[in-house]
Amino acid sequence: MSQPNLFAEAPLLAFDTSAAHCAAALLLPDGRLISREEPMQKGQAERLVPLLNELMSEAGLQWSDLKRLAVGIGPGNFTGVRISVATARGFALALNIPAIGVTRLEALAHGLPQPLRVAEDARQGLAYVQDFPAGTARIEPLQPHDGPATGSAAGDEALPPAMPIAEAIARIAALRAPGAAPAPFYLKGADAAPPSDPPPVILPSDPQP
Repeated sequence: MSQPNLFAEAPLLAFDTSAAHCAAALLLPDGRLISREEPMQKGQAERLVPLLNELMSEAGLQWSDLKRLAVGIGPGNFTGVRISVATARGFALALNIPAIGVTRLEALAHGLPQPLRVAEDARQGLAYVQDFPAGTARIEPLQPHDGPATGSAAGDEALPPAMPIAEAIARIAALRAPGAAPAPFYLKGADAAPPSDPPPVILPSDPQP
């Protein structure tokens, strides 16, 4: 059986803002990959599109050259996930190309030997956990794991990722059949407290005298 062509859907632009970074990777038809990752706690909304434009310019490509997009859908920072997903959906609609969502957990596992556990810090003593292959993503209390693991909550013996996260997202999406538009992948509620102010009073559109 012939092997699938990894670059059949290139140029492919992937990006992720699900953590404290703004990361992007551009997979080219000849197999080359251009990537950047800038650490940042905030400001991803303002930085993401300029960063993507810089990658496209470096490769000498126009947006109309792209065949597909790929985006990290979390789990992770709620605002960061929404920034990337909304950007991917908007560009996919404008360019009439597919956008493919890839979870942070599968991106961290990509390229590492399996079986493998991915454990990412979810704060408040919890971790996002998924076992590969064929495990289900879940959230559970932080706890030790005897086997091979990777991720920010995997402990001192954690394996380092095989590649930067945006590159992993790109390489996974290059072989994934397009489906529904990407959506945020949340495993728990937001850490931020809900507003304490009462909701505004909505006046009727045609108030009676």
